[in-house]
Amino acid sequence: MPPESSSEPQSSPIAVLALAGLLTTAAPHLAQGPDDLRQFDDRASVFEVQVPVNVVTRSGEPVRGLQPEDFQILDEGAAQEITGFRVVDLDLIAPDDRQVIETDYGIPPAARRHFLFLFDLSFSAPTSVGKARAAAQDFVLERMHPTDLAAVAVHTVETGPQLLITFTPDRAQLARAIATLGNPRLLNLTTKDPLGFMIDAPSANPVGSLDIGGVNDDIRAMERDIDAYLRVIGNEMAKYEKSYARGQISSWTGALQGMARILSSVEGRKHVVLFSEGFDGRLLFGRQPDFFDEEMHREQEAIDTGQYGRVDTDNRYGNTQLLGHVNRMLNEFQRANTVIHTVDISGLRADLPEEHRTRVVHRDALHYMANETGGELHEDANDFGAELGDVLASSTVTYLLSFEPTEPGEPGEHHRLRVRARAPRGAQISHRMGYYTPRPFGDLHPLEKRLLASDLIAAAQERDDLKIDVLATAFRAGARAAYVPVIVEVGGGGLVENHDQPLLPIEIYAYVTDEKTQMRDFFSRVVTLNLAGREDAFANTGLKYYGHLELDPGAYLVRVLVRNSVTGNTGVETVKLEVPAFATGEPTLLPPFFEQEPGSWFLVREQPADQYAKTTVYPFTVNGEPYVPSAAPLVQTNPKGINAEICLVGYNLGPGDLTLEATVVGPNGELVTGGEISLRERTVTGIPGLDKLVANFDPTDLPAGDYTLRVAVTDPATQARPANSIPLRVLN
Repeated sequence: MPPESSSEPQSSPIAVLALAGLLTTAAPHLAQGPDDLRQFDDRASVFEVQVPVNVVTRSGEPVRGLQPEDFQILDEGAAQEITGFRVVDLDLIAPDDRQVIETDYGIPPAARRHFLFLFDLSFSAPTSVGKARAAAQDFVLERMHPTDLAAVAVHTVETGPQLLITFTPDRAQLARAIATLGNPRLLNLTTKDPLGFMIDAPSANPVGSLDIGGVNDDIRAMERDIDAYLRVIGNEMAKYEKSYARGQISSWTGALQGMARILSSVEGRKHVVLFSEGFDGRLLFGRQPDFFDEEMHREQEAIDTGQYGRVDTDNRYGNTQLLGHVNRMLNEFQRANTVIHTVDISGLRADLPEEHRTRVVHRDALHYMANETGGELHEDANDFGAELGDVLASSTVTYLLSFEPTEPGEPGEHHRLRVRARAPRGAQISHRMGYYTPRPFGDLHPLEKRLLASDLIAAAQERDDLKIDVLATAFRAGARAAYVPVIVEVGGGGLVENHDQPLLPIEIYAYVTDEKTQMRDFFSRVVTLNLAGREDAFANTGLKYYGHLELDPGAYLVRVLVRNSVTGNTGVETVKLEVPAFATGEPTLLPPFFEQEPGSWFLVREQPADQYAKTTVYPFTVNGEPYVPSAAPLVQTNPKGINAEICLVGYNLGPGDLTLEATVVGPNGELVTGGEISLRERTVTGIPGLDKLVANFDPTDLPAGDYTLRVAVTDPATQARPANSIPLRVLN
């Protein structure tokens, strides 16, 4: 929705933001994205490994109070120096005390619990899968801690694993993904989210309480459609005869092994919750001694009479080659610091027609997969969340240890880890079993790149390979929703570091979450710049990108990630945003806007999504002249008294004479003496209730450094005093 129009003459904002000859290509959404790493940095031979450790007593209670000296890390048997230590106690972050902004938690991805809900559509009857969804939704909405991240995926032998929604704190989108299982007929896929945070458009009524009915009012109405969708999948799988079972299992384990390898790029302990009916365990282990059916009786007779050709040795003794495939898959999950919890959903279906019961369900295979990775088999799928309670309780306290490997080895090489702890007798220690030496960013799988980016955004963790500054503010645009320009400034030095190509592809992602950590809007773009002959100029300046969001009144967190698509250099910045309730008529002041010096940035504006968006009025104008505000203003102290010009935008400020007051705050929150502001002009906008002021700011008395400038406007008639602020740097 565009901001309100003005009677002022409007210069074309596109002309202001155009960059002739520099912008060569621009994709509507990104290739893929991302995560943690310093590790994925071609520049550094030294990298940091983070090791989350849980220590529990014999009774399963977390052990608290341990210090760095109580731990020892062995990398391939060699003791390592612990260079970082942090304790994360989730009991000290009570869900009821949750504040508006996710960054209040300050928990890095490596210390967060990650849950992946994986629905097996190949070895499960449709009815079983359909009923398992309710149990999964209940776990998401009722049992996960606010700091937990979760993802949803489905798997078939034909397509392999498909990630429906990435690791996210958004419970509403998770529940939506579980409800639909990715069925496109049930989704509003008008805008494709490149990182997979939003499976479809956010609900107009976000989840207000932990009530599954509030996630989407139409979920119950979808039951018939989703059941039909699952029946189609079930019918396709039923076409396979038993002779193909071994090939199916081999393909199944191979695809999951690839998923495990990709999950190794996601920091932290991962818990895969696999909903499945399993497959015939005899194909792996042979018949158990207590399983003596008519077929086994006939085979025994054949053996006794020497007719060995009539004996299916795989069914009787198991297939060692197939078991090897499964073990390699499980080993990859162990290396990825991932535990598999299997949920047997066979008990959730009633009697089905014979054609739908093509697989003999044995829990041996499910139990084996869980047991080999440190998880458990849960036989009561309706209440698996209660059974996972021990897992949640045992990981309440996490000790996050960091070290820099003394012998990092070759890229992609796996290192085995062992952690020792000085803990009470009988205590159990759980930690990642190893790590991979970082590979060059270009060698990563596209899904690895995507997960790296989404994990950083989900955790709202700052990353400073690239210097990023963000300005986000809300303009009144209609009866309710606000037009929110987002200006992203990216330092050119980090973007071109180790980049030796004339074309520079830059990925830009911006997501916004509300006070319940639900994704409300986003934009993304790949901008490819042709730097031939302009490398030095770009390195000394950088990219300024203009995008926008549309939001209702409320408190939000804007999460921005920018990345060089070639080198993987990444920057992440998060800013708080308050969208006023303009309709109330309360006096409101937007942040002070410092006009950016022309020519100091390479400027690119968002691509309109439709023709309507092309008519959006550019909001940064004064007296009809457009300007480009600075996200991180630099002001120069000048003995000649040349002041910085500030543009102020206010709503409902009153008709009387206005006075301005500036307050300068230091980096530690202390008031700083110096810095004066004076009102120069109150312009005519022609829009009732909209004011645009021009003021001068004199920083002469301020020492060089970083500050926050807070400006207040006072209406003497009403004594209303709206205020707002912006960070700035003073240079001598």
